[in-house]
Amino acid sequence: MNMTMKSMSMRKVVAAGLAAGALFSAGLAFANEELFKKSNCMACHAIDQKRLGPSMKEVAAKYDGDSTAADRLARKIREGGVGVWGQMPMPPQAQVSEADAKTLVEYILTIK
Repeated sequence: MNMTMKSMSMRKVVAAGLAAGALFSAGLAFANEELFKKSNCMACHAIDQKRLGPSMKEVAAKYDGDSTAADRLARKIREGGVGVWGQMPMPPQAQVSEADAKTLVEYILTIK
């Protein structure tokens, strides 16, 4: 195989890898949105408008750049809380596993 053919083959491999990565990432984003919907979050929150609780865009903006936010927010999902966004309490969502709470927070913090 000459150098031009090797170069073309390598480009195809790289392009295929990039395409697969993009599809995988899109699948994860969709899966996280589905987790958001099925985890009872939408009873009080929307992506881009305030309901009983803040919008997910507001949450993402508030904690943008805060390296400690993910763990605190995952704990708040499971344990509930009050006071950060007013006096309306967020009830505990103990049915959400720790792993799912972390996945939800990772998803929420990427919403722009």
